[in-house]
Amino acid sequence: MSRYKKYAGGDPLAPPVDIAEALDAIGEDVMSGYSPERAMREFLRRGGQDQRGLDDLARQVAERRRELLQRHNLDGTLQQVRELLDKAVLEERKQLARDVTMDDGDRAFREMQIDNLSPNTAAAVSELSSYDWASREAREAYEEIKDLLGREILDQRFAGMKQALEGATDEDREAIAEMLRDLNALLDKHNRGEDTDADFDEFMAKHGQYFPENPQNIDELLDTLAQRSAAAQRMLNSMSAEQRRELMELSAQAFGSPALMEQMAQLDANLQAARPGEDWYGSEEFGGGEGLGLGDGTGVLQDIAELDQLSEQLQQSYAGSRLDDIDLDALSRQLGDQAAVDARTLQELEQALRDSGQLERGSDGDLRLTPKAMRQLGKALLRDVAKRLSGRQGERDLQRAGAAGDLSGSSRPWAFGDTEPWDVPRTITNAVIREVGEGRRGPGVRLTVDDIEVQETEARTQAAVALLVDTSFSMAMDGRWVPMKRTALALHTLIRSRFRNDDLQLISFGRYAQTMEIEKLTALDAIWDKGTNLHHALLLANRHFRKHPGAQPVLLIVTDGEPTAHLEPGGDVWFSYPPHPVTIARSVEELENSRRLGAQTTFFRLGDDPGLARFIDSMARRVEGRVVAPELDDLGAAVVGSYLGDRTARRTSNSYGGYPDAFGGRGWWAG
Repeated sequence: MSRYKKYAGGDPLAPPVDIAEALDAIGEDVMSGYSPERAMREFLRRGGQDQRGLDDLARQVAERRRELLQRHNLDGTLQQVRELLDKAVLEERKQLARDVTMDDGDRAFREMQIDNLSPNTAAAVSELSSYDWASREAREAYEEIKDLLGREILDQRFAGMKQALEGATDEDREAIAEMLRDLNALLDKHNRGEDTDADFDEFMAKHGQYFPENPQNIDELLDTLAQRSAAAQRMLNSMSAEQRRELMELSAQAFGSPALMEQMAQLDANLQAARPGEDWYGSEEFGGGEGLGLGDGTGVLQDIAELDQLSEQLQQSYAGSRLDDIDLDALSRQLGDQAAVDARTLQELEQALRDSGQLERGSDGDLRLTPKAMRQLGKALLRDVAKRLSGRQGERDLQRAGAAGDLSGSSRPWAFGDTEPWDVPRTITNAVIREVGEGRRGPGVRLTVDDIEVQETEARTQAAVALLVDTSFSMAMDGRWVPMKRTALALHTLIRSRFRNDDLQLISFGRYAQTMEIEKLTALDAIWDKGTNLHHALLLANRHFRKHPGAQPVLLIVTDGEPTAHLEPGGDVWFSYPPHPVTIARSVEELENSRRLGAQTTFFRLGDDPGLARFIDSMARRVEGRVVAPELDDLGAAVVGSYLGDRTARRTSNSYGGYPDAFGGRGWWAG
């Protein structure tokens, strides 16, 4: 079955949106400290290499709004009236001068009336309402003034009326008057809550030709009329006091009868009562040289209102904002089809990201990275760690899942230097699939290096790892927040992908400590509370060790400050700066409990504070631990290297200081 839909612009043969660039940018921003929600929004705002973002579209909207205000002024109708009035007076003077049959007294009286016209255009038009024109051309110019005013006033409320009523007959004008009477009657009835669908259908059947928008119900009709009526009021508000006064005086001359203005005033009152939320009181400052008539000016004010709505939609700054809120039809009207195509592509990109399994919205509505996305980010960080470790030691990245141990049940492509046994079924399957894809037929299967997969092994020793990361005020203030998060994600990814038997507990500690899942820690905004509660963090770490009595405890502590808080027996936090002796004693006591549980402890000291260095050195000596003082860029490599070194030490009983010598021996990273 074929399905057809309206062509929405753009290249119909263009491929689906590519989310790879977006995912890379979002991941980079997340690791730079943005929450996933903010990272997503920032990419959509910036756009991609070949894709305009929301900021570019919003900038174009602002430029369009500014251009409308700087190009136009609101004096167009008044200027047209002045020109027609001048034409009528000039033609009348010509006629009076050349008409030799006219009585001299009559000529003198007419010339006196013309000479004494008010300099005010509206007053002059009013004074000439009863003048007996001698010139046919002058009379036609004056009648055109009244016709122009009527068409402009109607065009303010009903788009296109100025053109539709050009050259209209008295019957056409009466039909308009009847439509206005019926419309006001319908709106009166609606405002009283007495209208029915049949009333609307009857009105549209009789007067539908005046509403090209083709509203389907009374609410759509009200929306259309109220938006334009409110724009007309904003146009009036934008005029000078003199312009408003002159225009109101001229309006009484529309079609030569005040009845039109009475009906229009009633219509405005009905619309304002039905749609009080429209902007009836705003105004704009026009400063251009191109005069606008009443109808065109109202249209420009509608355009400006629509541009303001688009600006708000593109800024996405209101609660619950979504790219689906962007009115693509309005964007196309104001900026052209390509702008609508760009916005729709961003909408599709956001949807593709959600559908890709990389991003999802939680129950609170915030965008979050899925576990799949976290794994990809972690792998990227591990690649960086691998380069730093191998570069520092002068070794290549050997890819074995464990130097010795049991088969893990998984396999991976063979790489130069691998000594693990082949996974024969997977290798043969790869070769068959490749040859079928190449169209090869014949007896036997030919293997290539790319077909080979080897079996992975896992180390037999199990570890209970506690990574304690400082989230105190100083970590955020001194730029250590992001390296801390990158380090935690790299270690988490390594353990989950290559050492699945190990149990990792992530513990953050600021004024108090808490265990955290990696998703929460990665998305954690900077915490500005003062306090470094190492005592509480060690309590949680020791609880983790006790839950795994058969595993080797590994304690990794990343901090940039001495303990300034501890947990009281009742659960309250005690904070003191400089560090209180009780806080130090409690922290040391709990650290020694970790040693009694058999924990291998490594401190990662950030910063160059001599007092901190002395304190951490003394703490490490008490528990026979190690101290590493890495640069921020090397923090991830230092923590991962220490963890891998501890695994090597458990297998070989070798000890070392500083960075480990073997970094887990070859095999922790599989790309």
